[in-house]
Amino acid sequence: MSSDPLYFLGVDGGGSKCRVRIRDAQGRILGESVGGASNIYQDFSGAIATIVATASDAAAYAGLDMAWLHAGMGLAGIVTSVGAEKIEAANLPFASVIADNDAYAACMGAFSGEDGGIVIAGTGSIGFGLVGGTRHMVGGWGFQLGDHGSGAWVGHHAVRRAALAIDGLLQPTRLVENILSRAGRTRFDLSRWSEQAAPKDYAQFAPIVFECAASGDVQGMMIVIEGAAAISNLGRALLARGTKTICLLGGLSKVYPPYLDADVKRALVEPQADAMDGAIMMARRARGLPERWA
Repeated sequence: MSSDPLYFLGVDGGGSKCRVRIRDAQGRILGESVGGASNIYQDFSGAIATIVATASDAAAYAGLDMAWLHAGMGLAGIVTSVGAEKIEAANLPFASVIADNDAYAACMGAFSGEDGGIVIAGTGSIGFGLVGGTRHMVGGWGFQLGDHGSGAWVGHHAVRRAALAIDGLLQPTRLVENILSRAGRTRFDLSRWSEQAAPKDYAQFAPIVFECAASGDVQGMMIVIEGAAAISNLGRALLARGTKTICLLGGLSKVYPPYLDADVKRALVEPQADAMDGAIMMARRARGLPERWA
């Protein structure tokens, strides 16, 4: 019935973790939860199971039935090969579902539905902008084809250097020694590790790469400088497409700014809200409500 209270679920489904938030129609936060990886391109059924389980935890905390929740979902992996319509047809246990790329949800949150651009530097990387209602996307090709400057990219480059060190083709540094101690010191062990490694496994090495770079480790510095150039290029591409300001988001958003090109740094602003709230704004818009609750 139209007089029934409305509850909104915002899902930020990424390559390393799934975050959800529940708000009522007035914007009060009723519950939150965090789950595992939820990239639908890499593992559709696993991602759906993670989303449902994480939402169930938040709903239980809020004392709500999941069938009452109008879900907005920003999901990594929504591309032409796995469209939003597949999510919306997946028989999810929610009152309604609207799904889109995680970058769109993040941009919605960052600028409350207004024009602006974001660069996500998390497990993956992507640039996304909204200009006059038109979407602009750069990057976001995934680990196999792109994700330059992302956490997975940074970690992958560190592991590649570890392989060179095993062959005696690169002088080990503190960074390389750290990777060898975690992923394997022999050709056999490192090969076995890489056979099972997913983007999130490479991304776990990103913090140590930045830490080593900050202390002057030459291999860490080379990786970070190249990664920062890739992130700067994403931001510059959005500026060229008409965005005026950019939010840098994702797990590496706090460590990259000192290394970014000056023109991109000048355009950086703080986000107004996060991707979970951006997904809630998507769900509110789908119900005919204003994006913002206050």
